[in-house]
Amino acid sequence: MTPAPLAARLSIPSGPLFFPVTAFGPDGALDLTAYRAHVRRGVEAGAAAVFACCGTGEFHALTPEEFQTCVRAAVEETAGRVPVVAGAGYGTALAVHYARLAEAAGADGLLAMPPYLVVAGQEGLLRHYREVAAATALPVIVYQRDNAVFTPATVVELARTDGIVGFKDGLGDLDLMQRVVSAVRTETTGDFLYFNGLPTAEQTQLAYRAIGVPLYSSAVFCFAPELALAFHAALASGDDGTVRRLLDGFYRPFVELRAQGRGYAVSLVKAGVRLRGLDVGEVRPPLHEPAEDHVKHLAALIERGDALLEEGK
Repeated sequence: MTPAPLAARLSIPSGPLFFPVTAFGPDGALDLTAYRAHVRRGVEAGAAAVFACCGTGEFHALTPEEFQTCVRAAVEETAGRVPVVAGAGYGTALAVHYARLAEAAGADGLLAMPPYLVVAGQEGLLRHYREVAAATALPVIVYQRDNAVFTPATVVELARTDGIVGFKDGLGDLDLMQRVVSAVRTETTGDFLYFNGLPTAEQTQLAYRAIGVPLYSSAVFCFAPELALAFHAALASGDDGTVRRLLDGFYRPFVELRAQGRGYAVSLVKAGVRLRGLDVGEVRPPLHEPAEDHVKHLAALIERGDALLEEGK
């Protein structure tokens, strides 16, 4: 049976969206055995999709060859059970190259990240993402963050572009996102996917859901899938007590810990995976490892999260 298109598979996810870290060995090279185990465990735990080699997966630190190897490994480990979306970025020519590598590796879609370095106008951004979308048959999700910030009118044009199926927000401007959702709803036809892409998106998902953004990234799922699953289920069922208990007892303290270091949105997550028994190695430069006391704090937070789940039983 041919799987449903990506947009249909993501529209009502059965679990969190999984953004695996990329595993490296002691010599800094890819550790595919650990990476495959990480992806496989995530799918078996209940992930609704695998977003391979994206921000949490250190896309910026991978060579094109490593990128394609990891995407192919993720596709093989998921075995069609859930879709695999791969990152693509840098300038237009390289973004197109990565998009084609992902398609050749069997990915089901692309998360198109901001262009490298430049701060472009709306016309240039629109042209960039349209060229990426036209380069392959893979559906594209555009990622708003950093130097890629869109007006509602530009997102309307993105939504009208063949091959672009969604918009992920990592900026955190709720007023802008509300205007984006409203503009696309009133000026286009058909469905368009929206994602909350802020680090530790659970912390802000109540607000995003209220403005029409139902999907969100879950980096916590990488190292504490039971917590991410419990939060996802509580949010979907309207169990506000569990949502508040997890926000107050785990997610808010985790976000405050994450704010203690630059790059912790990746390196602290990777440390969490190691704490849970899978050695995925360290981050590559220019990111750096968390301080030892921060890792100890993370270990205590994970224990606290587990205790919160026991309290709710």
